[in-house]
Amino acid sequence: MSGGGRNWRLVRADTDAVPASARRFMARARKRKLRAVLPWAIAAGVLALAGIVSWVVFGTSVLGVRDVKVVGTQFLTPLQIEQAAAVPQREPLARVDLGAVRAKVRTLPAVDRVVVRRSWPSTLVVEVVERTPVAAVPAAGQFSLIDREGVPYRTVGQAPAGLPLVRTSAPGPDDVNTKSALTVLGALSEELREQLVAVAVPKPAQIKLELKKDRTVVWGDDTQSDTKSQVATALLKRKGSEIDVSAPSVVTIR
Repeated sequence: MSGGGRNWRLVRADTDAVPASARRFMARARKRKLRAVLPWAIAAGVLALAGIVSWVVFGTSVLGVRDVKVVGTQFLTPLQIEQAAAVPQREPLARVDLGAVRAKVRTLPAVDRVVVRRSWPSTLVVEVVERTPVAAVPAAGQFSLIDREGVPYRTVGQAPAGLPLVRTSAPGPDDVNTKSALTVLGALSEELREQLVAVAVPKPAQIKLELKKDRTVVWGDDTQSDTKSQVATALLKRKGSEIDVSAPSVVTIR
């Protein structure tokens, strides 16, 4: 170079020019960096994947409701249950409020218990247990079926065979006459049940059993019903159209 200057040139050193100890040091440094970065990279990947999965499950119709499976119906139809549940088609299955669905199905008078669950990928299962009738209440030429709690839930034109009648003016779970009738029904022996036509409860203390062949058992109130049942059963073979067990220690037969 003119002017007495030096001519410099950049030359890449050969790998062998770097001491082995320096190369090992740099390799270890790179590994340490990788080990430090790797957990963060994995965590970021997991979070990204979880975000995508959550979006698919909760925010799209990919796993939406396509079928409502109804189990356990007898008198009700699956369509009635579906309409009561009112779950929109394609609503994300994960976002369905199971408690709200259960509460809506329970509004159907004939439904006693409900279980609602998810069946992935796209089915909502509604299991119902319908009420079981224990008596029929005649009214205006029809019969209202009541369950063990006194809930009237279904009206039919003819009382089911083998089901006793309960004669009361306002059947319901909070009606004292209905409660008395159910107490008496629960205490009856098999022999009395075979003969029973109806339990008449105009007032809580004026309960009567209407039996076959126009026989009557005067029950009084619903106290001591187990004792009254035993006494009345023992007197069924006696002649007489009326058995009065309202005071079970002093029985009269007419």
